[in-house]
Amino acid sequence: MLKLDKPLNKCRILVTNDDGINAPGLKVLEKIAKSLSKDVWVVAPEQNQSGSAHSLTLRNPLRLREVSKQRYAVDGTPTDCVLLAVNHLLKDSPPDFVLSGVNRGANMAEDVTYSGTIAAAMEGTLLGLPSIALSQAIAWKHAPRWSSAEEHGPDVVRKLLAAGWPEGVLMNVNFPDAGAKSVQGLKLTRQGQRKISSAVQEGKDPYGQPYFWVGLIRTKETPKGGTDLEAVA
Repeated sequence: MLKLDKPLNKCRILVTNDDGINAPGLKVLEKIAKSLSKDVWVVAPEQNQSGSAHSLTLRNPLRLREVSKQRYAVDGTPTDCVLLAVNHLLKDSPPDFVLSGVNRGANMAEDVTYSGTIAAAMEGTLLGLPSIALSQAIAWKHAPRWSSAEEHGPDVVRKLLAAGWPEGVLMNVNFPDAGAKSVQGLKLTRQGQRKISSAVQEGKDPYGQPYFWVGLIRTKETPKGGTDLEAVA
C-alpha cells in the first residue's frame, strides 16, 4: 500500500498540471497544497499542454525557468515536468507525493487516455510516489466554479492519503460543476465510457493553405450507474 511515512504537514509536495504555469486551476491547487504543508514545489508546463497524454519530449532539449521561489516552468509536457522535478530539481530531497491539476474540465471516462493531468499523476505513480489528479468539471455557459475544488480539495486529499491505496495505482478526483455548498460528499466510482466519434474539420489559412482541426463529437446519453460520469452528472 502507498501511504505516507511522515505527518502530512512535514511532507514535500510536487504540484504540476497540463494547463500551464499561469492557469487558474494551478493557483487553486497551490492553495490546496499549501493548506496541507508549507513545503510545496510547483513545476508546470510553460504553455498549455492539454491533450498531451503521457508524451515525452525526446527530440528537443528542455528549458527549466524559475518563475519565483519554488515555482518553475518547463517548455515540455506534464510528464517532462514530473521527470525533471523528481530526477533533477528535487533529486536530493524528492517529493513525498504528487498533485496534478486542478484541470479546467473533468477527466472522466475516455478523457483519461488523452489527459496530461492524468499523465503527470501516472508518471509520479511510475516513480513510486503517491499521486493524485484533480479536475474541475465545467459548463461552457458560465465560468469555472473553482470554489468546489478549492473548498473540498484539502479534505479529499487528506482522506485519500490517510487511507492509502495499492502501488501502481493513481487517484483521479473530479469535482462537480456546482458551488462548494452543493457538493454532497465523496463517491468511489469506476471509469465510465461514452459513445464518441472523432471529427476532422478542414479549412484554409489566410495564405490559402489547408489546415485541419481535430475534435470529439459526444452524444447525450444516460451514464451507467456507479461510474464517474454518473457521479459528476
